[in-house]
Amino acid sequence: MRIKITFLSVLLLALFVQGCSVKARIKKADKSYAIGEYYAAGDLYRNVLYRISYKDKPLRGRIAFQAGECYRIINNNNRAVQAYLNAIRYKYSDTIVYLHYAQVLQRMAKYGDAIKNYSIYLEKDSANSVALNGLEACQQIAKWRSNPTRYVVKKATLFNARNSDNFSPAFLNSDGDALVFTSTREFNKKVAQKTSTITGLPNNNMFMSKKDAAGKWEKPYIMGSEINSAEGDDGACTISFDGKMMFFTRASQVFDQDSGTGIYSSNRAGGTWSTPQKMKIFADSTISVAHPVLAPDGQTLYFVSDAPKGLGGKDIWKAELDSGEAKFVEDLGPEINTAGDEMFPTMRADGTLYFSSTGRPGFGGLDIFKATPTKAGGWIVENMGIPINSPGDDFGMAFAGNTESGYFSSNRSDPKGHDELWSFELPELAYTVQGKVVDEKGGIIPDATIRMVSSSGINARVQTKKDGTYRIKLDKDMDCVMLASARGYLNQKNSLSTQGLTTSKTFAIDFNLSSISKPVQMDNIFYEFAKWDLTPASETGLQALVKLLNDNPNITIEIASHTDFIGTNQSNLILSDKRAKSVVDYLIKAGIAPERLTSVGHGEEMPVTVDANLAKKYPFLKAGDLLDENFVTKLIAEQQEQVNQINRRTEFRVVSTTYKLY
Repeated sequence: MRIKITFLSVLLLALFVQGCSVKARIKKADKSYAIGEYYAAGDLYRNVLYRISYKDKPLRGRIAFQAGECYRIINNNNRAVQAYLNAIRYKYSDTIVYLHYAQVLQRMAKYGDAIKNYSIYLEKDSANSVALNGLEACQQIAKWRSNPTRYVVKKATLFNARNSDNFSPAFLNSDGDALVFTSTREFNKKVAQKTSTITGLPNNNMFMSKKDAAGKWEKPYIMGSEINSAEGDDGACTISFDGKMMFFTRASQVFDQDSGTGIYSSNRAGGTWSTPQKMKIFADSTISVAHPVLAPDGQTLYFVSDAPKGLGGKDIWKAELDSGEAKFVEDLGPEINTAGDEMFPTMRADGTLYFSSTGRPGFGGLDIFKATPTKAGGWIVENMGIPINSPGDDFGMAFAGNTESGYFSSNRSDPKGHDELWSFELPELAYTVQGKVVDEKGGIIPDATIRMVSSSGINARVQTKKDGTYRIKLDKDMDCVMLASARGYLNQKNSLSTQGLTTSKTFAIDFNLSSISKPVQMDNIFYEFAKWDLTPASETGLQALVKLLNDNPNITIEIASHTDFIGTNQSNLILSDKRAKSVVDYLIKAGIAPERLTSVGHGEEMPVTVDANLAKKYPFLKAGDLLDENFVTKLIAEQQEQVNQINRRTEFRVVSTTYKLY
């Protein structure tokens, strides 16, 4: 009996100790979470979850949810998904679990599952803007992907270090030849770096890279101790447009408490930065501020804070600088801020604001948005689209001077969720026109001249190459007229426009010049069978002749019509004459002066003599063959029809090139 009592006492004591241990671990995890030590808290929640009795589902649900929150915040998506699934399995009471679960799924590009969970959450909170925007984005992803921007994005391999975060680039000057960025990389193998309880990574420091004399980026190096602190977490900086002042974020780590983040300023004299000074932004010094950016006027500081009276989450605020002090502090309002997080603002010299948000429709995680200031003092906000944005976090966009290129941060495609620097460039729109100048039979015309006059001021004259080709560069948003000419040939005009084009384009325009000295056969001129009425199929060929006459206003021409030998010669002469007159009548109705036109019908009297082009097209013919009745009657029926078709033709020849010149 004593043995049984002793065993029972030991068992009860063990259970009591275990219960106390679980409570203590949860208390420790909760405290770490409260002070923002998400990496440490996440592992504590994860470990204690399996020590809680399966019968206590409410507690298991809360702990699983808290673990999910920690992993979501530090971008450990796989663990976050598993934690949220556990919370749902244990019937966690707050439906917010479905919202945050959907956000992680969206970050992982699992849009179908994200839609399902956004919808579940919206059943309870139908007006939640973050959920509505997330649902809209997931439903629009296919459409957005089919309409990418022209930006070219590449991983900036030189600036990234393995297994570290590299983010928030900022150019030191407007020349774009010196870049400062934040990184957790190792910088001194002899000194052990302190690991952040927030991210599980070493503390952030600011690094710099410069371009050498050849314009190539050098290996990044850590900035001096005058900027980076020994114990703090430093980074996410902004540099004034004259390169003489820096504002940056610093999180001073104090054991077992949330010390928050502050904004520090430093001035540069020569190559040395002054000792950073902490700025007083809010009267309440416990309010965290971060991610500063200086406006072009040098007097307005934008920054991020979760201060009271914001719109929810982290907002972008601004303050006026007066002798280094921040005054007139205000939230940017609903045109910029949402119920989600708005972070990592940057600004160009023209006042355009770039920032990242989780509260607007996007691809997942943080998306970069462009906010263009209006004359009325507001903003026009637009998503930067793909490939700038991705399902992961995209933020911290820095432009090199006035160019459309630079760097930004993203954790896309990194299995561990590490941030890396990516380059971006918007290629200039390029427009060209190119083609070939040939005669009416496709023969190359070397040394032809192409003239171009444009609304943008281009007045170009180029010679074709020996192969008859040419190429001319065009301007954006221009209209132009082109004229091709060559000795012994008629001129031909053409026109084109680059107005409103949003992508680069190469126009292909060939010129077919007609001989002045030889008859030119008109293709695509058709008549009703055994009649002289022009068919609708002739419209294209006839309009081409109208254009030729308008392009060469000083010529007069003769229209000649020919028939095959079927029928009597007299009837063929009459038919061909009427057909030629039908073409002349059409041209007159189209606005061509009658005195520039004459017509003649040759009937069957002028059969075709085969040239090299015809011999190539019809293997049973050879160059020099005269396609008269004697030749045709010796052919098989199918070949006879082909030859008769060759003989049935309408031609024009230039009679004069001096019409109204004198």
